[in-house]
Amino acid sequence: MKKIVIALGGNALGDTAIEQQQLVEETAKPIVDLVEDGNQVIIAHGNGPQVGMINLSMNYAYENGIIKGEMPFPECGAMSQGYIGYHLQNAIGNELRNRGIKKDVTCVITQVVVDEYDEAFKKPTKPIGAFYEKNVADKIKSEKGWSFVEDAGRGYRRVVASPKPIDVVEKNVIDSLVNSGSIVITVGGGGIPVVEKCGKYEGVPAVIDKDFASAKLAEIINADSLVILTAISKVCINYGKANQQELSHLTIDECKKYIAENQFAPGSMLPKILACMSFASTGKEAIIADLKNAKKALKGESGTIITK
Repeated sequence: MKKIVIALGGNALGDTAIEQQQLVEETAKPIVDLVEDGNQVIIAHGNGPQVGMINLSMNYAYENGIIKGEMPFPECGAMSQGYIGYHLQNAIGNELRNRGIKKDVTCVITQVVVDEYDEAFKKPTKPIGAFYEKNVADKIKSEKGWSFVEDAGRGYRRVVASPKPIDVVEKNVIDSLVNSGSIVITVGGGGIPVVEKCGKYEGVPAVIDKDFASAKLAEIINADSLVILTAISKVCINYGKANQQELSHLTIDECKKYIAENQFAPGSMLPKILACMSFASTGKEAIIADLKNAKKALKGESGTIITK
């Protein structure tokens, strides 16, 4: 039996609540395949579009007098964890019942500790929410102090910091639930970022990369494998070119070589590779694979395995 942390990519979730609920019904099947094989499964997921949508909706409601106060960004992250977690636990629970498997599924609203002096806070890079015309973005920036960047010719979007995870506040609860046999959904969206001040945790406006948070959680709970599920079957070099090459196995040194060659795109594959390298440095295996082949990937029959 293996203890596996699974990080779900955005392709496993939808752009609306209804679409997401439909998609996770399919997402649940390969996850339950792993459970059926006797594995302990811990699930993480992204929340970029969802937290941006919640934040935008709350700001609109406040600006139009519908609600009395602004909703802080950490609370928006908590809301996204709750509703995405509900959809996942509902779909996975239904799939378990369909197969006659008696297991509990639960979602843990998770705080992840970051360093308040992380360099990421000086240069926010994570786009969230809606696109704005430049004059509107400039007005919001002057009023609220938000940072904006031009995003691929589509307009200006708010950007927040993306600091590295240091610790998981609820790690003991998560580990206890996993050891009791439960399937746990946690560090949703990378976790709610908090900093420690005077012995207390305070939420900060940031988004932690879910792959980095998944790698940190896997390390903390001593998982056997980290599996990052995405839309591609294997990691590639020379991606999209005539000489594109799929890779079935990578060492940390090989990853460093390819990173130096700029083989992995910063906004997509690079953070997945870096997260896998971090976990693989513990001597365990990290895997990047597509969702449908998760079971084969754990057997070495699909995906890309990254080791020390």
